[in-house]
Amino acid sequence: MSLGTAFWPERTGERLLLAVLVLFPFLALGTPPLFDLDEGAFTASTTEMFLRGDFLSSYLLGEPRHDKPILIYWLQAASVSLLGSSEFTWRLPSALASSLWILATYGFVSRVRERQAGLAAALIIATAAGLTIITRAATADALLNLWLACAGYATWLWLREGERRWLYLAWLAMALGFLTKGPIALVIPGGALLLWCATRGRWRAFFSWALAPGPILLFLAVAVPWFAIQTWHEGSGFLTGFFLKHNLSRFDTPMEGHGGQPFYYVPVVLLSLLPHTALLLVALTRLKAVWRDELLRFGLLWFLLAFVVFSFSGTKLPHYVYYGYGGLVLILVSQIEHQATRWLLAITGALTFGLLLALPSLLEQALPKLSPDDLLLAQDLGSHFGSGYWLWCGAALIISLLPLLLRALTTRFALYGNGLIAAIALAFFLLPIVGQVQQEPVKKAGLLARTLPGPLLLHAINTPSFQTYAGRRVGKRQPRTGDLVLTRESHLAELPANEVVFRERSYVLARLK
Repeated sequence: MSLGTAFWPERTGERLLLAVLVLFPFLALGTPPLFDLDEGAFTASTTEMFLRGDFLSSYLLGEPRHDKPILIYWLQAASVSLLGSSEFTWRLPSALASSLWILATYGFVSRVRERQAGLAAALIIATAAGLTIITRAATADALLNLWLACAGYATWLWLREGERRWLYLAWLAMALGFLTKGPIALVIPGGALLLWCATRGRWRAFFSWALAPGPILLFLAVAVPWFAIQTWHEGSGFLTGFFLKHNLSRFDTPMEGHGGQPFYYVPVVLLSLLPHTALLLVALTRLKAVWRDELLRFGLLWFLLAFVVFSFSGTKLPHYVYYGYGGLVLILVSQIEHQATRWLLAITGALTFGLLLALPSLLEQALPKLSPDDLLLAQDLGSHFGSGYWLWCGAALIISLLPLLLRALTTRFALYGNGLIAAIALAFFLLPIVGQVQQEPVKKAGLLARTLPGPLLLHAINTPSFQTYAGRRVGKRQPRTGDLVLTRESHLAELPANEVVFRERSYVLARLK
């Protein structure tokens, strides 16, 4: 399908909506401070590239970082080089990738179904709660989700239409995904196709996909050179650290404390899809119909592969299951016309906004369970939820209930209205509040440290965003006289004689005497 009149929505209002959705990842993009640990680790590692003058290898706080391949670091470095260092520019590659992810989802679903379904699919990707967060994060995940979506969708178009350009596009997307986050970029699309072909008995199609010489050569030409150069530069320890420790070992044991029970992803999926969870609930009652549809079966197997693989992984993080959402969204949009969808969307929308209204109270109730440091960090928590938050979420609750009261309001009104309003609440109100509470002291300490002499250290904390904001190298060695050390109140007494130069809500920056 060309980007002509057949691609774009027919009505002006729908074209405007698509434009809004494509630009949605940029809403309040630079407002919250960088969040530790993930955003801090990625941006601090890119910062270290500038400090070391080495754009081939990634380091974090002076140590090699073999967690992820290079592509996201290069994109962040390019963004900061062109536009300067800010939260907006650090997150810009993820926002651009998310915009393309939304547009690719719209284009694919419009091609294989119809444009109304494509618009709904784009809206779900742009506004589901979990995806609203990940599309704004200065990490590799939004970029990986773009490549997974492109690989999966191109694979299906190749199956359906038989044109080799789709096969080349699928392998190119997997190569870029491999440079973004490693083998998972092959496992998800390849595994989904393998499972689909197994259920259909179409083994020849799978082997034609998996053993296509030209596309595989394209993959190798794009994905292999950096790994080869990096191995030559750092030795076999790089390959061992990347493939064995940071890929295979994640499935054996929890890393960095990110563990969980086998059913960890059940609540993650239900909450991350809000306010669109109703579509999933309807789909669960219609699994036989989903299975009979070849495209929806492909989407179901794609999602279940990610869900099952990471459910049994030792290391669990919420966004891992999002790698299956490119397939799940195909199923969700197929449920829009079901008779129960309208009122279920109203109910899940109301639950979403009711939860947002109850959140300050729930957080206040959780305060007594916090550590002394975190209790200091959360002091005056309620003051961060201003009148704008209450007015927006209160009005949203009323609007979400209207489809239950007025039959003239359509299912799409509930879907589009709840999605847009909820995403604005998260991006414009909630994430900045969380950032202010959790990260503002680290940001202030980093900006102050940028202007002060002396080596910078972290002591008994892991806040790599301190290095990003300081724009200077930060270490984790034993403190010495003259060092500037960022720590928390409970660990200040562990340091030798010192003078506090900054103190705010449990974070302390002290110079050792």
